[in-house]
Order: sequence, then structure tokens, then C-alpha cells
Amino acid sequence: MMVVRIAVIDDHPLFREGVKRSLGEMNDFQIVGEGCTKEDAIQISREQSPDVLLMDISMPGGGLNAILPILELSPEQKIVILTVSEMRDDIIKALNSGARGYVLKGVGSRALAEIIRTVAAGEAYVSPALSARLLSDISALSDAPPCKTDSIGELTSRECEVLNLVATGLSNKRIALKLRLHEKTVKHHMGRILAKLNVANRTEAAMLLRDADHGNLRV
Repeated sequence: MMVVRIAVIDDHPLFREGVKRSLGEMNDFQIVGEGCTKEDAIQISREQSPDVLLMDISMPGGGLNAILPILELSPEQKIVILTVSEMRDDIIKALNSGARGYVLKGVGSRALAEIIRTVAAGEAYVSPALSARLLSDISALSDAPPCKTDSIGELTSRECEVLNLVATGLSNKRIALKLRLHEKTVKHHMGRILAKLNVANRTEAAMLLRDADHGNLRV
């Protein structure tokens, strides 16, 4: 069993303790650090190298301001923003800065645990409600040039199915269950999708799908 090493950065002690306790009770998680400021986040990432760094936005120094310095020191660090902020600008800045996940604090402990496992496995995650909101205003989410809709047309019907489910916020594991496929098969499809669309991650692929507004494909 792979143990995921986690650090929790939040300036609300009661919330931080609750997250630590909930995750610490699960056998596949180990809490390796905690803090309450931007500087704490940077230091803990550098010294403890957690698999996943859970971090709030509203704290001394600003959580969003910590992302780039952390990734400059540790490019492989996986950061999940855990916050109450549903502001589009916060979500955009977090994702564009390199955060691998953006989750609202109303999430339950089991759901949070599954999200952490998803991110630790190398996938990205954005709360489905927030994904839908972002995808409704694609032009604000990225500084990338306008999408070419013909790249969507290169996808097979199965790849289209997978991409539509990605756009709803499902992980590879859940997509595999829904389509009755092996998870490795879904990962293979995702690799081909990213290559065909010439994008770097799942979020960009979902945005491209929405921007294309292509015939029978619906998010």
C-alpha cells in the first residue's frame, strides 16, 4: 500500500486540526507537516517534500503567492488548494500558477481523501461545480491562443466519451467504472487525447472541448 505524505497549511487552527485528524485516521495517509503562512508552506515543501501539499488561499502572505516559489524550488510538488473561495480569478491564478487541485472546504473527508489520492497519482482535480463555471467562460481561464476546433474532430468516439467525463470532473478510476474499462485503458485514452489536442493536462483538454462547442460533444 502506497502511503501518501501530506502537509496541511491553513491559518485556522481548528480547521487544520480537523483535516489532520480526519486524514491521519486513514491508513494510506501520513501527515508530515503543518503551517499557517506562505513562508511555512515554502519551508515545509522544501524540507519535508510532502507528496501533496494542502493549502488555503486566505492566510498571511497569501496561499496563491506561495505556489510559484514552491514550484521553483520543487517542480514536482503537487499542490491542492483547499479554500472557501469560489472567485473565478482565484481559481484561474491557482491553476495557471501550477496547482494540481482546487477544492472547496465544504468537501467531506472521504471525498477529500479520494481527491488527494487522485492528485498523488498524477492527475489534476477541480471541484465539478467550479469546472462548470470556468468552462462557461473559457476565454478568461487561459492566456493561450484561441483553440482550433478541428483538433477535437480528430478524437475517436471513445476518446470523446472519456473527454466528456473528464469535463464533468471525474477521475480516471471513476471514468473506468462508468465506461466498464480498465483504469490503464482510460489512462491510455487520456494520453492520446492530450497528444491530439496538444494540451498539457486534463483541465486544458476540458476547456478546449467547451471552446470547440463541437456537434455531438456536450459537457
